[in-house]
This record gives sequence, structure tokens and C-alpha cells, in this order.
Amino acid sequence: MSAGAQGVYPDHLRADVDAYLAGLRFSQEPSTAGLDEAMRYSLLAGGKRIRPVLALATARAIGRDAAEVMPLAAALELIHTYSLIHDDLPAMDDDDLRRGRPTCHVAFGEDVAILAGDGLYAEAFRLVLSEQQGDPTGILRAVLELADATGVSGMVGGQYIDVAGSAPAGAAGLRRIHELKTGRLIGAAVECVCLLEGMTDTQLTHFRTFAHELGVLFQIVDDILDVIGTDAALGKPQGSDERHGKRTYVTEFGLDGARDLALASQEQAHRALAAAAPGGAAELEQITDFIATRQS
Repeated sequence: MSAGAQGVYPDHLRADVDAYLAGLRFSQEPSTAGLDEAMRYSLLAGGKRIRPVLALATARAIGRDAAEVMPLAAALELIHTYSLIHDDLPAMDDDDLRRGRPTCHVAFGEDVAILAGDGLYAEAFRLVLSEQQGDPTGILRAVLELADATGVSGMVGGQYIDVAGSAPAGAAGLRRIHELKTGRLIGAAVECVCLLEGMTDTQLTHFRTFAHELGVLFQIVDDILDVIGTDAALGKPQGSDERHGKRTYVTEFGLDGARDLALASQEQAHRALAAAAPGGAAELEQITDFIATRQS
């Protein structure tokens, strides 16, 4: 990981995502307005919106208008937010801060926070199925990938392996935790857009490799920042992983080793992207370098 300045980020795409998310409402009646408030509290708390921005940037890289995939992009952020709400619960990471303000369960109570996460997950799929335009076959393929990436074969399975400590020892076991826990949803941000476009598995090969390495890179940098970052920069308590005795790239390889691994993943992601989009994909390149050099 480079020690230089933080990479450029396509903030124009993030602004588009923020505007779309701000317009979403989930409650249709007064009796569930409090749930809508809790869901929007966490959803609109800020952040770089890396997953939806990745989806928009992928659309542009394959020649589509980014606005055409906004419902899918927003659904990715709804799912990511649900995962953060549940991660922060006392039974999981027991964190009181997220994105610089009280976590959902601190602000609304554990019961409402659980329901807010559940609601965001369900609403993500409703959003894609009701609002995403495109060939029905492509939409179904994208929804299937999104479900797989967030279920037992993806994010939730990775969380279980992490909390149960059931991953094999060594680098391969650690990588498997994060391929599922973090990498699958990041990968889905790229892959689902390609599926909407109707790409075959062969055409998807290099994009999948790119997305896979990007997910690993994100986690390595996250582990590094958990050690060297500050509460203010991270928007959450620094050192949370160490307090919970979690396996990380830093605990297994040390800071220097983790930095070397991050640099290797960054380079591999760039190589795969060059093969996937030989005509160039400037915004995806920017996101890759931003993830490698981010400070929060």
C-alpha cells in the first residue's frame, strides 16, 4: 500500500448515489414510521458509498449510462448498511460508533436496530425487482448473484466463519473469511452490472478477477487502518478487531507484511482491469487506487 497521498475518488458518482438514497422511503403507514426513521438514520449516515459507486463506474466502463443501474447500485448500499447495523450489535462487534455517530442500536434500541437491518435487506431486493430496468433474464441473473453474494455462500457465511473461528489456520483460511465476508458484496457490485448487460461467464472472467482482488484489497487496508487509524478518521472505535481477538492481516502478517499484500492485490486488480476493459476504465482505476490509499 502506497504511503503517498490518498487516491482520487469519483465523487460525482457518490453525489448521484447520495441524492438517490435520500429520496427513498420505506414506510407506507404511520405505525411503521419509526422503523423508516431508523433505517434512514443508518442509510444516510454518509460514507464513500464504495459499493454503489463501483456499480456505476462498472456501467460506465462497459458503455452504459450509470443512471440506468442506479436501483441496483442503491440496493447494494442498502445491503451494506444492513450488514453494518447487525455487525455493530452487542452480540457481534458491540460498537457504539459508526460513521462518526451513535450506532443504530444505541440510537434506537437493539430490537429496532435488528428490524432496521432486516428491513433494509428486504427492501434492497424489492428495489431491484420493482425499479431496475433491463432484460428480465439479466435482472434475474443479477438478483441471483446478489442473493448468493450475501447469503451462506457469501457475506453471512463469512461472518459465521469469523465469529465461529472455523476457518483453517494460515493465509488461505484468513483470505477465505474475507473473500466471503467482505469480498463477495464488493465483487457483486461489479459482477451484477455485467450480468445486467448479458455478459457470458467467459466475458466475465477478467471482471470477476478484478472484483475479487478489489475485495481482498479493501479488507487488507481495513485491517491496517484498524491498527493505525484514529477514531475520528475511521468514524468508529480504532482497534476494534484486536479487542475482539479477530484474525486479521495485521495479526497474521504484521503491518509491513499486510502493506506488502495490499500492494500485491492492488497491482493484480489493475492487471485484471486492464484485461477486462482494454479501452480503459478510468473511474474503476480511481476507485482501486483510492481503496489502496484510503485513510478511513
